[in-house]
Amino acid sequence: MQVYDAPLRDMRFVLNELHQDDGFGDIPALSEFTPDLTDAVLEEAARFCRDVLLPLNRSGDEEGCHLQNGVVRTPQGFPEAYRQFAEGGWTSLASDPEWGGQGLPETVNKLVEEMICSANLSFGLYPGLTHGATTAVEGHGSDALKQAYLPKMVSGQWSGTMCLTEPHCGTDLGLLRSRAVPQGDGSYKVTGSKIFISAGEHDLTENIIHLVLARLPDAPKGVKGISLFLVPKYLPKEDGTPGPSNGVQCAAIEHKMGLKASATCQMNFDDSVGWLVGEPNKGMAAMFTMMNTERVSVGIQGLGVGEAAYQAAAWYAKDRIQGRALSGPKYPDQAADPIIVHPDVRRMLMTMRAYNEGCRALSAWVSRALDAEKHSPEPEVRQRASDFIALMTPVVKAMFTDMSFESANLAVQCYGGHGYIRESGVEQYARDARITMIYEGTNGVQALDLVGRKLGAHMGRYLRSFFHPVSAFIEENNVDGPMKPMVEALAKAFGALQLSTATVAQRAMKDPEEAGAASTDYLRLLGLVAMGYCFAKATKIAGFQLFFGTEDKQFYDAKIKTATFFFERILPQATAHFLSIKAGKKSMMALEDEIF
Repeated sequence: MQVYDAPLRDMRFVLNELHQDDGFGDIPALSEFTPDLTDAVLEEAARFCRDVLLPLNRSGDEEGCHLQNGVVRTPQGFPEAYRQFAEGGWTSLASDPEWGGQGLPETVNKLVEEMICSANLSFGLYPGLTHGATTAVEGHGSDALKQAYLPKMVSGQWSGTMCLTEPHCGTDLGLLRSRAVPQGDGSYKVTGSKIFISAGEHDLTENIIHLVLARLPDAPKGVKGISLFLVPKYLPKEDGTPGPSNGVQCAAIEHKMGLKASATCQMNFDDSVGWLVGEPNKGMAAMFTMMNTERVSVGIQGLGVGEAAYQAAAWYAKDRIQGRALSGPKYPDQAADPIIVHPDVRRMLMTMRAYNEGCRALSAWVSRALDAEKHSPEPEVRQRASDFIALMTPVVKAMFTDMSFESANLAVQCYGGHGYIRESGVEQYARDARITMIYEGTNGVQALDLVGRKLGAHMGRYLRSFFHPVSAFIEENNVDGPMKPMVEALAKAFGALQLSTATVAQRAMKDPEEAGAASTDYLRLLGLVAMGYCFAKATKIAGFQLFFGTEDKQFYDAKIKTATFFFERILPQATAHFLSIKAGKKSMMALEDEIF
């Protein structure tokens, strides 16, 4: 059964308690967003997600999207829900007030994103892609483009997409063939075909603004010859309303494993009028402004689905009666005990819970950095925040989505046979979660980005933004007391990470394939240490609250128990990743000729 109530108490914890000493400091530009104000936003978002979006999740999956005469029809209820969403101001939550946005911190916005993705991931892609597109236009577009398009995109009146992939090229965008021909008036005629375009065509907004990668006639080969163009579905008239069609057509929608209520389109551009975003042949830099934003958001998508899967599994485990507890009946007045009494069911539930709380805590840390990078008055803080974001973006995207898919599968397992059939609703979570490990750069690509680009950048400066606070925490808290076992476990995993970093760096200088072979294990190792750091900090805070007395004893007790499970059952995986890195590429490459 699909059930969802936003975990508001834990959200308030990571927002207001966990990361107050993260070194990014207070941000004067965000001082007006008090806990009372942000609580009100989160509570209203939780209500909307529970009452409006959640009821459409399974029905939207069952109905899917349909292409009719070149127009995609979204499932029943989606247009009405989107209208409420836009009218409620949710499309403009974190956007710049200059363009009609509300300017809320990313720390709040990412929690709202999580709720939307838990309640209805397919729905969330429509406004989510638009927010990414506005980021690219705001960062690289001309003043004229900003004035013409950003207000309507921020309001939700118009939506946006990202058009990269072509039938013959995915990650290797240097192979793309779409072309753009200058017209002499500042515009370009864009021609080409794109596939896998999320929200490429739909009936939710009156216009759709496509950001399209294409080549100019004299462009260099490869990625150095790619430019970015803004191409609207309808050309705006002088009064700003949609005018004539612009040669943008949806040729087909993909028949997907999951996310069936999200229109994933094959798009054709036929001499479509577009305008350059950024500099000629510098389109990848402009597109990566959007893509990096989307990679963090995809990680949040994973967290959202993982939370929904956990809540569904916990509900079922309390309701479903099967067998008796191994130590004797817990509910002798019933024919059997609920399955939550069984150790393996509890293992699965605790794994999911630890994944979700760890990911939420880490995402809040990254969100704090996003706010500091944009708003801090101190250049040193902005630089440190930027370094931390660069390092953690591939970790958030890859590890969160890996854990999401595992959580969704564990939810199916908790339901047993009932989880494998559609009526329960949990198999949808497994199907929906699967794509998050693929789009916006597969998780293997994220690992290569981390190891190949981020580790050595600026003589290891990105790493210092993470290593220094973790090292300081271990040194400060490695004293006798109830936290000592956790701190020692964190120190051991951190030591493995430091050794692995040196090993990868040394081997990569001789053979880049060594770095490639280590990349996925290294990403997961770094992510586990980051989560361990967050759990250790949470335990310290919870311990203080319980020691001095609190009305919320149950919450802080549970926080410590979840952290203990993480340190005892999940963090030890760091050792396996360290040993894999130590083994090097030989174990996976030595027999390649004989095997393949």
